[in-house]
Amino acid sequence: SSRRDNINTLHGTYQYLKSTGQLPYLTPESVNQTSKAQIEIVLFNRVPKVGSQTLMALLNLLSKRHEFEARRDKPSPMETILLTKTFENNLADEIMEKGEATTYTKHVAFIDFGKLDLPWPIYINLVRHPVERLISWFYYVRAPWYIAERVRNFPGQYKVPTIKWLKKSFETCVLQHHEECRFTQGEKHSLGDHRRQMLFFCGQNKELCMPFNSYQAMQRAKRNVENYYSVVGTWEETNITLTVLEHYIPRFFSGATETYYQAKNRLHQVNRNSIKPGVSKEVREILHKNLTNEIEFYNFCKQRLYKQYIAIKSLRQEI
Repeated sequence: SSRRDNINTLHGTYQYLKSTGQLPYLTPESVNQTSKAQIEIVLFNRVPKVGSQTLMALLNLLSKRHEFEARRDKPSPMETILLTKTFENNLADEIMEKGEATTYTKHVAFIDFGKLDLPWPIYINLVRHPVERLISWFYYVRAPWYIAERVRNFPGQYKVPTIKWLKKSFETCVLQHHEECRFTQGEKHSLGDHRRQMLFFCGQNKELCMPFNSYQAMQRAKRNVENYYSVVGTWEETNITLTVLEHYIPRFFSGATETYYQAKNRLHQVNRNSIKPGVSKEVREILHKNLTNEIEFYNFCKQRLYKQYIAIKSLRQEI
């Protein structure tokens, strides 16, 4: 129904909250997780291909303005998203050792600090429409500058792909069922293409979180977002994301909108790939069918972002 589609917009979410009687009870406090954080460290466990480097560049600019340290992990040839217990403990300790007034950024699945008996940081992340993310990744790893960068940064460790692989189009890949474009439901092995956006929110439980597009992984991811993330934004809603970050995490993000627009041209060139051929409706529909829970999770994050925004704006009667 049109209403169901409509709820994935700001206006649709507002109408839904109004018609279900939730609006009067929606306050910034009711949708603010930041107050539950136990240490002044922002952890951005970034999802690949969501525009995370733009947010990292923004954090660098804001760190000068607000006197905090913007840190990140060391680049490595392979991103380790699911960690061994030892690696998880070491990483959590390393983050804590950075001390307060720090932001730390890394590609890694959600870590449960409560289970590790450590204070909860302020979790943030970004999401992107799953179909767009997959197309973006496919062409990103084939971009000449990406390959040049890998060869330069990891000499001897990076295997240069064949010309045939580099010239492959996403259309061909999906329609001819090549392995990297077969989005098999429940598939547990990793193809190194970070197709699972939910994994970053579901956590370190391989059995639960790895099966591709799984309902259980989605449920856990939603629960973790609801309980532990201060803000999950999206560049598809830039102004809303910046406003919500500013309001709910002011120590790090106050003035984020102003800082962003002053540096906008610089920020959005970061890691941007302009070599992206169009993708047909037919192929997009195939992806939609294979990404049902991933898409539902993405929409859930957007609705939550809208709710956080409406909570601030309702106070000022601006919607």
